[in-house]
Amino acid sequence: MWVVKLGGSLLGAEELTRWLDILARYSNGNIIIVPGGGVFADAVREAQRLAHLDDQSAHKMAVKAMDQYGELLASLNPTIAVANSELEIAERGFQHRAIIWLPSKMVCADEAIPAHWQVTSDSLAAWLAAKLNVEHLVLVKSIDFKTRRRHDDEISNQISLEKLVKEGVVDLHFGDFIAGKHFNSWVIGKADYTAFEHGIDADKLNATGLVIRCGWH
Repeated sequence: MWVVKLGGSLLGAEELTRWLDILARYSNGNIIIVPGGGVFADAVREAQRLAHLDDQSAHKMAVKAMDQYGELLASLNPTIAVANSELEIAERGFQHRAIIWLPSKMVCADEAIPAHWQVTSDSLAAWLAAKLNVEHLVLVKSIDFKTRRRHDDEISNQISLEKLVKEGVVDLHFGDFIAGKHFNSWVIGKADYTAFEHGIDADKLNATGLVIRCGWH
């Protein structure tokens, strides 16, 4: 099983609909799409600034912003199902459909998840990947990672967590959610959907994406 995070930065890009089409076509019930917050989360940030909301309240609203972006994604490809619980995820999987996770019900029920802006949808995607015991967590970003594979400071198809955090690609707590877990965590560029046009498998991911190396220098 795979968890694939589609960030809010993809909204309006033609690559977004291509990703949705490919994930829907090849999922067979084994791919769960995690939405970012996008413009909906930006609205929460502005509301917090204007109303002086505390972080816990803003966190709940931001997670519900992910629900809104998830519903938007579902409207772009009606063959994809939505689910807001483990039971619904399992049911949609039995239907052999790709699944968009609406996170607010599950996330807001877990008080162990820090309630602040330093825990973003990337960390929540990792939280879900651990909860469902998946094999691969894939973060689709609006960055060209192909050039990263040619840099001398990277090890073949790997990139360090430290670099991703310093560059703001993932949030500060992302490492806490992937450390010691059994799944591999990957970052991949939004244009790299072309690698999966004829199917989704780990070999194609390995040839295209960068696995996140948890060690810090």
